[in-house]
Amino acid sequence: MSRLLISKFNSKTPTIEERFIAGKELQKTIPAEMLGVYEPTGNRPDPVSILEEQAKTRLSELVPIRYSRMLVSPFAFLRGAAAVMASDLASGPINTGINVQLCGDMHVSNFGLFASAERKLVFGINDFDETLSGPWEWDLKRFLTSIVVAGRYIGADDKLCRKSVKESFSAYKMHLGKFSKMNYLDLWYATISQKKIEKSLPKEFHEAFRKIAKKARKRTHLQVLEKMTDMVDEAYRLKENAPFIVHEKVTRNGRPIDEALDLFLRSYLKSVSDERKALLNHYRIVDVARKVVGIGSVGTRCWILFMTGNSKSDPLFLQVKEAQPSVFEKYTAPSVYKNNGQRVVSGQKLIQAAPDIFLGWGEIDGIHFYVRQLRDMKGGIEIEPGISNIKALPEYGKLCAWALALAHAKSGDAAMISGYADGNKELIQAMTDYAFSYAGQTETDFTLLQKAAKSGRIKVAGEK
Repeated sequence: MSRLLISKFNSKTPTIEERFIAGKELQKTIPAEMLGVYEPTGNRPDPVSILEEQAKTRLSELVPIRYSRMLVSPFAFLRGAAAVMASDLASGPINTGINVQLCGDMHVSNFGLFASAERKLVFGINDFDETLSGPWEWDLKRFLTSIVVAGRYIGADDKLCRKSVKESFSAYKMHLGKFSKMNYLDLWYATISQKKIEKSLPKEFHEAFRKIAKKARKRTHLQVLEKMTDMVDEAYRLKENAPFIVHEKVTRNGRPIDEALDLFLRSYLKSVSDERKALLNHYRIVDVARKVVGIGSVGTRCWILFMTGNSKSDPLFLQVKEAQPSVFEKYTAPSVYKNNGQRVVSGQKLIQAAPDIFLGWGEIDGIHFYVRQLRDMKGGIEIEPGISNIKALPEYGKLCAWALALAHAKSGDAAMISGYADGNKELIQAMTDYAFSYAGQTETDFTLLQKAAKSGRIKVAGEK
């Protein structure tokens, strides 16, 4: 075994130029036009059935909330329907076979600002529940589709959406080309800093971006303390807001919460490094509650752990989130990790420039989970109708494409992907065609979910 390992490290690896040429040669066998084809197959699974199948592994009383959130708009549906699109991507006529670590749930609301370990704001992908190895273009197709669906939702016409898609694709290609030529260590440490973002944005958008960054800096554990807790008997407690935030005395498996917390800590602490354990050992648990989060994640188990350190003004909020198998696992090689929490954490560490210092994973009663900070200077753009600057959509798309290119370069062969894209004029049109075709499919699927709700096939909750 050791000889095989040393031979790997002694072997000659292809150069950047050789890998670039290999990608360019791939244009002959994988025509770009075929990547742009989206036509629903005759035996395409019913999208509502896919969602119903997912619901079987979730907390049944929360599933109506998931449907309620998905029924807000086609964009909300797209966000919650990663499993539907995974099925459609996998049934496409062809893929390039160049794998990266997929985000898996790539869309324009899955990016944002967050704090590095050095307390600097950086921009990147911020959700990794579906991460798995797979063809790079699957992430790109979902991302570009989301630009069209989100753009229409906020009031952009198709001309602006098309411009945004094409400029985002061009930005992805440009940044990937730059990353492909970097030294591996330089690439590993590369981040998209606030300074770099401001330098890349037209001056007319600087002020708006600075406001977003300023707001993100205020989103700290102290802000969570103010917003999510009340004083009860001279002690802070998490606010109850059933069914969205609920205190439970026992778990669904009948374990007392204290016993479950003990099992959680034993499992989680095995996954973190000694210096992180030393830091965590300074904190004490104050309260714990179950919380409903996101759109696609609604119904999976998620807990908020409230801890304090030196004083009441030294809080730490951890999110303990259930990790189920990636929606892509049916269509690609299975995860190399037995624990899906480890899959999520390992994927995040591979493709995110500055991951959360408290990332970890574990298992309780067969339920896989991962841990991250609830809020650590996190911020981003809210994709909602009526936003004042719809014309910023192309610039925001280009920023997201930059972050996606960095993730793919860190985890895959950027030179080979760049070679495939080089001079491939048909590729940008193919990706644009796919984005608009699948945006139409998303709108059709959204209508099917509306019909399922109206007929009573699915139960939909009203939200406060």
